[in-house]
Amino acid sequence: MQHGTRSPRPPARAHARAYDRTMAGERPAPDDHPVRPEIEDSWARLRRLGMDPERPRETHRVAPAELEELRRATGLAAVLPVLRSTLFMPGDATPLVLAVSDPKARILWMDGEQRLRRAVDAIGLEQGALWSEDEVGTNAIGLAARTARPAQVHSAEHYLRSHHSWSCFGAPIRDPRTGRPAGVVDLSGPAVGDHHYLRQLALTAARLAETELRAAHLEALHHLRTVAVPLLARFGGPALVVDPAGWTAAAVGVPAPPRLALPAENWEGSSVHWVPTLGECTVEPLADGWLIRPSAPQPAGPAAHSGPGLVELDLRRTDRPELRVSGSAGCWSHTPSPRHTELLLMLGLHRDGLSAAELAEALFADPGRTVTVRAELSRLRRHLGPLLEARPYRLSACAQVTVHGPDDPYDLLPGSASPAVRALRADLAHGVLRLPTAPAAARP
Repeated sequence: MQHGTRSPRPPARAHARAYDRTMAGERPAPDDHPVRPEIEDSWARLRRLGMDPERPRETHRVAPAELEELRRATGLAAVLPVLRSTLFMPGDATPLVLAVSDPKARILWMDGEQRLRRAVDAIGLEQGALWSEDEVGTNAIGLAARTARPAQVHSAEHYLRSHHSWSCFGAPIRDPRTGRPAGVVDLSGPAVGDHHYLRQLALTAARLAETELRAAHLEALHHLRTVAVPLLARFGGPALVVDPAGWTAAAVGVPAPPRLALPAENWEGSSVHWVPTLGECTVEPLADGWLIRPSAPQPAGPAAHSGPGLVELDLRRTDRPELRVSGSAGCWSHTPSPRHTELLLMLGLHRDGLSAAELAEALFADPGRTVTVRAELSRLRRHLGPLLEARPYRLSACAQVTVHGPDDPYDLLPGSASPAVRALRADLAHGVLRLPTAPAAARP
């Protein structure tokens, strides 16, 4: 049945034909249902790793003690009651299974209709199981964990044939303190019938979980503030107190940004550090954060970096891209958004620059989307300052640019579906292209 203007789901046999031909190394036929880019990329990655779609591996499970430790580390236990009460009404045998994993796709909790729970146990979907793509092939939990984006996998889109009787949708739960994934919430049900509602339910569940985490963070920040206010009152100069993620609890004598971008290096004990937007600061540990006291005002941010400097785009962690700028004034780091990361990657590869139309073509396969590109570059310039030049858009020629890529080319911005990034993954996998690296002597 068709609901509203939503397109009807392609027949399962159309998915199966595309799957069979792909696994056999054949090109899709005209009447096959097109394989979605994220599924096609996942299949290509797993075939490159040598996974056999016909032979499921033995399920890897963590020990009970380790499972309890993982549960505590994620802080997601507090969100389970609201998820269960929202998804499972008393006496309602909803035909779905709830799984909550950590950011590495290790299943922490399971819930749902008992008959389905027994059925998913048969394919290894159970508490303590590692459900990453590398272990069990293309699936919504593993795909959402690797790409940090919502993922749907229906029937024959699963890499392992043994999973074709299921449909699942996974949505990352983001930690409001850091913006990074805290875990994945997944809803699974039989592939037969129409399970379009899984998407909206899973997205709603993830947002509910994030709301609970945000409330807990605000409570912790308020507690830190009660400690910080009397502490700051004893100082005669400017100072501020931030939590471990950089969120400001209290400040005196200095403009307090909502969140301070903390340097990449670990702080230990009382010491002097260069802090973005504040310059040189004395940093002291508190029980639940940091006391930061700025020294004499100094230029801060990218504008403070004279000389060639080094711009590093670190993409080795799929869940946390990092931009680092090193120069004579210190080291500045920033976690760019997914779109800004794509733009930085394109500009890092094309040092002579690209026009707005060329960037729109690379990101959207549509050279007409220049307004979107210019708006994003304007936002990116707030972080890069004069290091980002225009007409054409490019990174300053005075900077050495390095891009640190992941070991597996298919892990390069796995959440990106832009044509240029997908082509780059394939070129890297086949050795056609290498990412730019700065000479070791150029590193400050």
